[in-house]
Amino acid sequence: MEEITPKERAKRAVEALKKEYPEAVCSLVYTDPLQLLIATRLAAQCTDARVNMVTPALFKRFKTARDFAEADVTEVEEYIKSCGLYKTKAKDIVNMSKQLCEKFGGTVPGTIEELTTLAGIGRKTANLVVGDIFGKPAVVVDTHCIRITSRLGFHDLKDAKKIEDILREVLDPKESNDFCHRLVLHGRAVCTARKPKCEECSMAEFCEYAKSKNKE
Repeated sequence: MEEITPKERAKRAVEALKKEYPEAVCSLVYTDPLQLLIATRLAAQCTDARVNMVTPALFKRFKTARDFAEADVTEVEEYIKSCGLYKTKAKDIVNMSKQLCEKFGGTVPGTIEELTTLAGIGRKTANLVVGDIFGKPAVVVDTHCIRITSRLGFHDLKDAKKIEDILREVLDPKESNDFCHRLVLHGRAVCTARKPKCEECSMAEFCEYAKSKNKE
C-alpha cells in the first residue's frame, strides 16, 4: 500500500462511502429543528430506532419550545422512559427549552457556540443540528466516527474535539456532514466495533487497520 496524505485519504474515503451509501441521511425522524435537537439528546447511549419509537407521542404532546419549557419534568420522563438515563434527559429537555425561550425567542440557534450553551447539548449534537438543519459544514464525532477514522489512520485519539479539529482539516467542508452520516451506516454494516469485515470494506486498500490485519 502506497503512502498517501491525510487529505488524499479523506478524499478517497468520501468517494468510497458515497458510492456505497448514496443516501446520506440522519436516521432520527424529525420535522423541525427542535425535534432534531431533542431526538439527538435522547439518542445518547440509546439506539436511533428506540428514539424513533418514543418521539411520535412525545412530539404530539409537546409541540413547541414553550410547551417543553412549561412541561412537568415527570410527565416528560413518562414519555421517554425506555430511552435510558431518562431522568437526566427529561431534565435537560425542559431546561434546554427554557433557555431557548429566554435566550433565543423559542427558536433553535444556528451556531455550534450558541447550541453548546444549552443544557445537555455537546458538540456532537450541535454539529448534527448545524449540518442537517442549517446546511453548514459539520463534523459529527460519534462512536462510529471515532472508531472508523482511527482505523483508517487519521488519529489514535479518543478526545472528540481534537478528532473534530483533525477531520475539519482534511475533509472537504461540503462533504463532511454527509461523510459522518455515512460513517454511521458503515460502522453498523461493515466496520463494526467487535469484528470489522475488512474483506468486504470499500476502504480496505487505504486503511491502516486493514493493512495491519493483512500482515498478520
